[in-house]
Amino acid sequence: MLKTRMTEMFGIRHPIMLAGMNWITEPNLVAVVCNAGGLGTLAIAQFSPEDARKSIRKVRELTNKPFMINQPLAFGTAKENIQVALEEKVPFINYALGKPWFIDQVHAYGGKVVGTTAIAKHAQKAAELGCDAVIVTGHEAAAHGADGTSLVLIPLVTSLVKVPVIAAGGFYDGRGLAAALALGAEGISMGTRFILTKESNVHERFKQRCLKATEQDTLYSTVFDGMPGRALKTKKAEELVKGESFGLLKAVPNALRVKKIMNQSWGQFVVNAFKMMGGEEGRNVMQLAYMASGAIRQQKAIYEGDEQEGVLFCGQVTGATKDLPSVKELIDRTVAQAEEVLKKGPSKVIS
Repeated sequence: MLKTRMTEMFGIRHPIMLAGMNWITEPNLVAVVCNAGGLGTLAIAQFSPEDARKSIRKVRELTNKPFMINQPLAFGTAKENIQVALEEKVPFINYALGKPWFIDQVHAYGGKVVGTTAIAKHAQKAAELGCDAVIVTGHEAAAHGADGTSLVLIPLVTSLVKVPVIAAGGFYDGRGLAAALALGAEGISMGTRFILTKESNVHERFKQRCLKATEQDTLYSTVFDGMPGRALKTKKAEELVKGESFGLLKAVPNALRVKKIMNQSWGQFVVNAFKMMGGEEGRNVMQLAYMASGAIRQQKAIYEGDEQEGVLFCGQVTGATKDLPSVKELIDRTVAQAEEVLKKGPSKVIS
């Protein structure tokens, strides 16, 4: 068993976390990861506050283990969703893209706050604000990383902060876990690798596309949802990168569908749109349009397996992933392999 500050802080058996992914890390997958000894993360940005509460309670029906919620602070009903998490006393709250105003409230009921970052100075700032741990996302990751790779970011950030660092981006097996520990992290976060498990709700067609992909078969661009992010290379993703199939008018019906999905009134929808446009990330109308269209394309990939219109955020590790184990099998073998690698480490050095 690998015991680290991550396992101690979160009360889990293994230093492995399920990354929060909208429409993918639903209550069942979260609970399965928790029950297998990892830290499950429920993404709630796509929910209305009412649905966020229902999903949090559903996780608790499926597991008695601690879990985390993930909410980017620049999106949608972030403030209201965080308030729900506070009222429900969720053990761990993970945020990105904003300043966490709720740290003292979480600490008051014994919870922990975890900041997700992709830039070293942002990780340092999160620790200074009072975060209990930080997730550091390398360029290799699915969705939203920056330009720094995990190999550079992890040792850099661990030299700057005293709180536990969880490494994200490029991790899919025990060798990666061992490497992250050697670089100073306390554990790893995996997204793409958990997508490619039996319990994942991602459509089978996209799972098979991921399994057949190489490490070269992802694209990194701002066109998928308005922020720099990495997605699986498909015809639609390539068209978007080339600028062939996006327009503001085309995004309007998608924005209205997002309003319906999130169960927002017109007043809430308009207010939240202006909040996002005026927030710290400086979002403009085009970025909001990208986000609306991106949300619909992601759902087409995840739920419908639509290979013509769907886009799936996916990390470079897709090229090294060739099977669909159960979550428990994945976690158990990742830990076993990491232990073996760490045990054999000294034998690699010629004296």
